[in-house]
Amino acid sequence: MLEFIRRMRRSLWLPLFVVLCLGMAPSAHSAPKKVLVVGDSLSAEYGLAAGTGWVALLGDKIRQQKLDAEIVNASVSGETTSGGRTRLPALLKKHQPDVVVIELGANDGLRGLPVAAAEANLRAMVDQARGAGAKVLLVGMRMPPNYGRDYAEKFFAMFGTLSRDVKTPLAPFMLDGVADKTDLFQPDRLHPLAKAHPIILGNIWPHLQPLLKAK
Repeated sequence: MLEFIRRMRRSLWLPLFVVLCLGMAPSAHSAPKKVLVVGDSLSAEYGLAAGTGWVALLGDKIRQQKLDAEIVNASVSGETTSGGRTRLPALLKKHQPDVVVIELGANDGLRGLPVAAAEANLRAMVDQARGAGAKVLLVGMRMPPNYGRDYAEKFFAMFGTLSRDVKTPLAPFMLDGVADKTDLFQPDRLHPLAKAHPIILGNIWPHLQPLLKAK
């Protein structure tokens, strides 16, 4: 009788042990990382056919490299840093991103808005994103020389200063290799043609890729 009870205990313990082990085992399929892009017309495919802007090309590159990530493009043409700061909390709540790409500032510069105000807005956005548990990539911009050398230099330097202060990666100038080539722009001379967007992605990708691969 005693031996029968022992056998019963062992037979009951084995299924329970298997269930516990399976419950503790990590899932083989973790959720993909979510990348939220908050930008202006340069990221919103202004004047371009859908799917030809750098954000769409980023999705293609992620799939080519078999990285487990998906993109939400929340860019709006005409957006300023103030507008982005206002919109970001709702976007973070809705999408719960792992990485936030902040591509804003060009419209502040084109309107001649104070550099200090743009910096304060971008700093607040970095804090908001980090507060929601996301990593952040800043994307820098330069102003054309006709906006005045002093303003243009302060505007460009602002991105580097902010990146160092908040210790977040920076793609220094998204239009590097594009800005000085008139044949890469639409007739308004402000928005790049589709053929320029692979270059733009090339300027951003080296700084974004490590965030996608980070645990």
